[in-house]
Amino acid sequence: MQLEEYLERDDRIVLPLGSTEQHAYLSLATDNLLAERVSVEAAEPLGLPVLPVLAYGVTPRFTAYPGSLSVDPETYVALLRELLGSLGGQGFRRVLIVNGHGGNSFAAEHVAGVGVRWHDWWSSPRQRELIEALGDGSHASWIENFPWTRLPGVDLPGGEKPLIAVSAGWTPAEARAALGDGAFGGVYERPDGDMQGLWDAAVAEVRTLLERL
Repeated sequence: MQLEEYLERDDRIVLPLGSTEQHAYLSLATDNLLAERVSVEAAEPLGLPVLPVLAYGVTPRFTAYPGSLSVDPETYVALLRELLGSLGGQGFRRVLIVNGHGGNSFAAEHVAGVGVRWHDWWSSPRQRELIEALGDGSHASWIENFPWTRLPGVDLPGGEKPLIAVSAGWTPAEARAALGDGAFGGVYERPDGDMQGLWDAAVAEVRTLLERL
């Protein structure tokens, strides 16, 4: 009933996308937590609704890690099309997809278009500039280590893990053997002040996209 009332004055909505997959010493839900949280913090001041995050994505390389679940690419695109079709049928004419998982990004060319905008929140030119200024990073390193993606009682290693040359052709077993704890390399954490600055910029960017949607 609240959404019916909302649709009388606005037709924008946010759909966050994530993935349930290994993130070394961080939560399996890291991509989900980040995509949904950045969406909510960006949309709340504007009074725009945010759907629950789609918590499973395309991550076949990590399926040798227990708890890492993957969806076939064709299935994933079909699911997104079905969800967007449902939203369109209800009167939502402008949808911002906020994606938190690199393995899902291929789907943008299949679903983005009139009324649907796709945003990989961590990889925009502005975000990459900020990340590189702090030292760059990759999967399961400091760039995904926020207070809300950490696990209670889990201590992170000190120092820096050597960067691993990741191969797109790895089987799940090969990826597990090469990556060990799952991180691609780099330092595991940076000061929370640095991370908050990165986060604030991401939220502001998503909010601007919503304002211009």
